Amino acid sequence: MNVLYSAFFKYDKSDKRYYVHFPDLPEAITEGATAEEALFNATEVLTLTLEGRIDEGMEVPKPKHYKGAKLIAPNARAQAALLMRWAKGEHTTAEIARALNTSWPAVARLEDPHHWPNLRQLERAAAAIGQRLVISLEPVVRQIEK
Repeated sequence: MNVLYSAFFKYDKSDKRYYVHFPDLPEAITEGATAEEALFNATEVLTLTLEGRIDEGMEVPKPKHYKGAKLIAPNARAQAALLMRWAKGEHTTAEIARALNTSWPAVARLEDPHHWPNLRQLERAAAAIGQRLVISLEPVVRQIEK
């Protein structure tokens, strides 16, 4: 599973600005004077929105892909936290901690978007819940059409 959210970019000729919104996260709205600035800001607002929802205990919807939208990824910490949260399913934090022979807080940090887990932690936690860690490098989207 990837954590790529659909974003719509619209160029406003009168304002000479790009406006961005995420249909899955209505509060995630941003803009930029250039396509590159709007794309950078979109990544930032997506990350902050997801972190805020997690911090506030709000629902974080799984991303849907919409025709004509650009797919935007939040930062790696937010991606890791969401993937662990979604993949653990019915497994409790205590169950995973026992399987990893570690503490409950150590496992809970894996779902914290402000924590930098290491690859070994993520790989072991994934295995404990019957998953496999896959790492990918994706090209950065550079072009946004007007």
